[in-house]
Amino acid sequence: MTDVDRPPVRWWRLALLATLIVAVFAVGRATGLSTYLSTERIRAVTTTAGLWGPIVFVLIFCVGELVHVPGLVFVGAAVVAYGPTGGGVLAFVGALIALSVGFLVVRAIGGKPLAVMRSSRMHRILSQLDNRPVRTVFVLRLLFWMAPPINYALALSSVPFCSYLLGTALGLLAPIAGLVLFSAQLLI
Repeated sequence: MTDVDRPPVRWWRLALLATLIVAVFAVGRATGLSTYLSTERIRAVTTTAGLWGPIVFVLIFCVGELVHVPGLVFVGAAVVAYGPTGGGVLAFVGALIALSVGFLVVRAIGGKPLAVMRSSRMHRILSQLDNRPVRTVFVLRLLFWMAPPINYALALSSVPFCSYLLGTALGLLAPIAGLVLFSAQLLI
């Protein structure tokens, strides 16, 4: 794609996205929500929800990811509430859904401005993402797990959602399995 063919970056969308991210983060901190969501509180809420517990867990995980609660908190809560096997599966599914929700929200608001940047340096940096999206997302997830800034950057890039989801799923297998084993030793 040449510079002439690229649509312009919609800076107002990026400004709106930045405002939303800062606002959600600030509300999470100001209300105490990000500190309120501890392993024990999440476990208590999900176990008292009965059969709805796994769905409640995933919903809380989605909110927690948006307000930057560390994913380890949710993995630990799932292991304590549902055991290493059930909790591990729930933590993995919850992480995929929470990261996907964050990706889709950021993409819907911010678009794909990194795909249309005119800088040749930016194109070199993103070339691996364009050429090997699943592998690149896989490596990023292995290194950075559930870090919201990585999620935001991927959402603002040209990576297709299916490639993002597959790379995320593959990249989170080892870290979540390790966290489940670690949590099971510490928390159970």
